[in-house]
Amino acid sequence: MVNIVFLDEYSLNDADLNGIRALGNYTGYEFTAPEQIVERAAEADILIVNKVKLTAAIIDRLPKLRLICEAATGVDNIDVEAATARGIPVKNAKGYSTRSVAEATLGGAIAMLREVVYYDDFVKKGEYSASPRLFNYDRPTRQLYGRKWGIIGLGAIGHAVAELASAFGCEVAYHSVSGNKRAERYPEKELMELLRWADILSIHSPLNDRIRGLIGAQELRSMKPDSILINVARGGIVDEQALADALDEGVLAGAVVDVFSKEPMPADNPLLRVKDPYKLLLSPHNAWSAKESIDNLVEAIIRNIEEFLRAE
Repeated sequence: MVNIVFLDEYSLNDADLNGIRALGNYTGYEFTAPEQIVERAAEADILIVNKVKLTAAIIDRLPKLRLICEAATGVDNIDVEAATARGIPVKNAKGYSTRSVAEATLGGAIAMLREVVYYDDFVKKGEYSASPRLFNYDRPTRQLYGRKWGIIGLGAIGHAVAELASAFGCEVAYHSVSGNKRAERYPEKELMELLRWADILSIHSPLNDRIRGLIGAQELRSMKPDSILINVARGGIVDEQALADALDEGVLAGAVVDVFSKEPMPADNPLLRVKDPYKLLLSPHNAWSAKESIDNLVEAIIRNIEEFLRAE
């Protein structure tokens, strides 16, 4: 039987992995530090990782390795070129979290527009109970209906967000980071045009060298001062210092950020020092993590391993 090793099981939040275990001699680790990778994966025929980084140097030190399964969609933590040179296929999981991320995106937009966090705090801190007024209007709220929603990256998640935004009465347009022009029900705009046009801008693109740092100070200053930026893609796409500055200077009204240039987020990340915390809704890279998504992900890993074993 093949040896299957999963180096960061914690990333699937106690999911039922029995279907994977049944496919070979299985060893799982809750968390694996960089210096532990080679030792733990030394006997692996099949290696499963989520955020563990597999560099060319590490791959070269794993002579028995025959398949790498990415327990996610993005494979930027794996040196795919080095694996391919060794004849090791890299299989990712596609589409498992599309609905979860799309719903998180819409939820973030609504939370910002309706000032959900501020008013929740207002009530829970006792300020509403102490007030003589039936209503409170400290922070004006806005509706989603009628907003212009711009999307960067109209892949599976981008399409799902477009559908939901349209259902809520938004006008949708997108920018193709690949530059490929194709027939879509939504108009395509150049990046700067989309930034000037959008009331809400959400990012759903994989990270690569072409779009690393795509949204910086100049791009943020092109956006409307009452606009909201949402990044549920990859942290390296948005300049975090520039975003923090833009929020502090009133360049844009708010941001929803689920991904960061370094994860876990370091304590000195500039987003943690934004003057008005209610302008910023942060989450620890878990927009994808609905239980249904995790179940889909496990099934995708099982399929990838089964297909590999059948092909052999």
